[in-house]
Amino acid sequence: MMEATTPSQTSQPTLKKAINAIQLWSIAVGLVISGEYFGWNYGWQTSGTIGFLVSTLLVTVMYITFIFSYTELTTSIPHAGGAFAYARRAMGPWGGFIAGYATLVDFLLAPPAIAYALGSYTNFLNPAIPVVPTAMGMYVIFIAINWFGIKESAQFSLIVTILSVLELAVFMVVVAPYFKYENFVANNPEHITADGIFAGIPFALWFFVAIEGVAMVAEEVKNPHKTIPIGYITSILTLAILALGVMILSAGVGDWRRLISLDHPIPEALSMALGEKNALSKIFASLGLFGLIASFHCNTISYSRQIYALAREGYLPEFLSAVNKKYQTPHWALIAGGLIGFLAIFTGTTDKIIIMSGLGAVVMYAVSMVSLFVLRMREPALEKPFKAPLYPWFPIIALALSLVCMIAIIYYNPEITLLFVGIFLLLLPIFLWQKKRKKW
Repeated sequence: MMEATTPSQTSQPTLKKAINAIQLWSIAVGLVISGEYFGWNYGWQTSGTIGFLVSTLLVTVMYITFIFSYTELTTSIPHAGGAFAYARRAMGPWGGFIAGYATLVDFLLAPPAIAYALGSYTNFLNPAIPVVPTAMGMYVIFIAINWFGIKESAQFSLIVTILSVLELAVFMVVVAPYFKYENFVANNPEHITADGIFAGIPFALWFFVAIEGVAMVAEEVKNPHKTIPIGYITSILTLAILALGVMILSAGVGDWRRLISLDHPIPEALSMALGEKNALSKIFASLGLFGLIASFHCNTISYSRQIYALAREGYLPEFLSAVNKKYQTPHWALIAGGLIGFLAIFTGTTDKIIIMSGLGAVVMYAVSMVSLFVLRMREPALEKPFKAPLYPWFPIIALALSLVCMIAIIYYNPEITLLFVGIFLLLLPIFLWQKKRKKW
């Protein structure tokens, strides 16, 4: 059985332990909170508001059961590789390769979608500001911020995440009086079908996708056995309340069809409720940048740690595991992920990037739940500071719903699935060569 290398097994500079419980909550919520600001509204196009509500409830159950189960893995094996480390320990190099690839797709493609939305929000505020250059500029700024240390990055994340949560809370309070049930149910398909519900799943995932990135800062958490469960559980409850509140209220303030293809649905929903010329919609668009910034920043942390962990174990070129001696951050991993993000931004297809990221996520979720079952059987003595509640039912539900979501994405998005599989096959010879060379 293969075990992932721990920081103590290497003489290289290691990541710095600096994150406390509230900072971890802010990173977890920050990773995801942009999903409350944009992306989910594409689901109305495929499912209508009622069908998409069912999609969202299904996905919410999956994430709650998954996070409670995943926390057991994260606290038992606090490793920057997250799912990659758990799968490798449970199923050897092949398990690590599959989980590592899926996680990379998840976290490398979420930031360009967020960066493009940042450009769109900025363009909404001032049409003279172009979308793509703004999106690329975000990468430069936040790679620089993350370069200078995890403590500083976590403090920045805490500030912008709190501002983002407060803004969404204020949004819900402001639009709630304008909510009308007849608006919410208007213009829906005559019959709510399984076909429509499944088609909305990739966009419902966007409400929560990337929360699992908390695992990738596990090596930088103070007292991880206590801090990680607090961070995970409080964050998933925060996000579930915000996701359902924002989505339901936005659909009921007017003709929700106006929002289905926008990267700035929140200020548009406000203008529908308060009037086109109301200054509050512009103010919220300005403040909405905080939510996107929080997610972009936290996803930058996560993709860099995943690249770093894979490189440290030999799955990616070794230089990507280098840690800056002064700031103790994986600088080459930050830059490499940024270059991939630049390429994705130029596609200009936010909805497809979201779907591809979601596919990587659900593959990783399924592999993680299998890893949990395998480790329970093979290593019963493994220390478990946090145990999955209602075992085995929570991980069984999470695994089953992950597979449902995976099948739905594959069925409705065959071209994106082929691209996902094609990239995997391109990387396969590199993995096989490394496996032979290192005698895994």
